[in-house]
Amino acid sequence: MNLLLVAATPFEIAPTLRFLENNFSQTTPGLYQKDELQISPLITGVGSVATAWRLALHLSSAPVDWALNAGVAGAFDRSLALGDVVQVVSEQFGDLGVEDAGGHFTDLFQLGLAEPNAWPFVQGKLNNPTAGQTRFLPTVQGLTVNRVHGYQSSIEAAQRSFPDAQVESMEGAAFFYGCLSANIPFAEIRAISNYVEPRNRANWQLETAIENLNQVLLQIIESLSVSRKS
Repeated sequence: MNLLLVAATPFEIAPTLRFLENNFSQTTPGLYQKDELQISPLITGVGSVATAWRLALHLSSAPVDWALNAGVAGAFDRSLALGDVVQVVSEQFGDLGVEDAGGHFTDLFQLGLAEPNAWPFVQGKLNNPTAGQTRFLPTVQGLTVNRVHGYQSSIEAAQRSFPDAQVESMEGAAFFYGCLSANIPFAEIRAISNYVEPRNRANWQLETAIENLNQVLLQIIESLSVSRKS
């Protein structure tokens, strides 16, 4: 099995990278192998543009059986605890559109510049069709933005425009779009590092989120290793 492990920064998956270096053979640069399991970490850089470009380059040149996007996220949903690890099952682009003179946001679908049900979108959303087969964590709906929200009025505006959004990241929708377009099975997992609120880094629990995220990643790798042997 060829697993593509996608992250925006090496910092977010550093414990998993160390595990691979210590427990897998690095047959070629960037490719770790143990028995029949091959893992290719792909550090894309932050944001949708970098993610889309690096993902497209990799998918055009290497076989991938399953792609896994891992990182941290902010939570709109206060029922999620800081440090929780969740599986994102749908994504939307949260700032692809126009803002009018009154501050109201209108997305491309509402503008008529894109068809909300044109592949890979379904009613303007990007859904993971195989999420039910790989459901191993609490599931949430994601919102992907170029500018993370940290100002109260813009947070409220985002919640009005996207009331279903529970978590916010800067890469998820690009990852979904790429995998759906390439017909690659995939999953996105995120650890909650902060709430989407007026920006205050003192309230964040980034280290806890990264620790919990990598515990789940190692569990996934272990389960894949076991399944390959059976």
